[in-house]
Amino acid sequence: MFGDAGRSSLSFYRPALDAGEFWRLLTCHFVHLGVSHLLLNVLGLLLIWYLIASSLSQAQWLFVTLLVIVGIDLGLWFLEPQLLWYVGLSGLLHGLLAAGIVAGFRSGRIDVWILGIALAGKLVYEQLVGPLPGSEQSTGGAVIVASHLYGAVAGLVAAAAIMIRVRRPAPI
Repeated sequence: MFGDAGRSSLSFYRPALDAGEFWRLLTCHFVHLGVSHLLLNVLGLLLIWYLIASSLSQAQWLFVTLLVIVGIDLGLWFLEPQLLWYVGLSGLLHGLLAAGIVAGFRSGRIDVWILGIALAGKLVYEQLVGPLPGSEQSTGGAVIVASHLYGAVAGLVAAAAIMIRVRRPAPI
């Protein structure tokens, strides 16, 4: 929407973060490399919403979203010190999917289990081999697979926290 100038001022960019531009920790997840990158991420979000939106309440999804963003940012900052920049929604999408899968396990639906296996397989593949074939060409730039892993782990943590809170009996 704001072109190269917007992406430049809103992306996760380590030197700018070092200089105190902390808004980038939030905005980086919502700017993209280009139209194709944006469309792929929006289609992914719609698909995730279609498959697992009912697994959690709106308030729980908001909690998951915030925790996943923080988890990705912390992972990129502390565990990827060589990483200079990051943009896109894919890390957050992986976190939303992981949280929805964990919450959806209660339903006993087989498709939730299949999604869980597929997500785990994709994450293992990316950590061992790198981005899925064709993903960098379709997004128009480098795919930061570490964001997918950190997002998924944060999504698991968020869903676990929700499930633990839901199971606790109410005080009398």
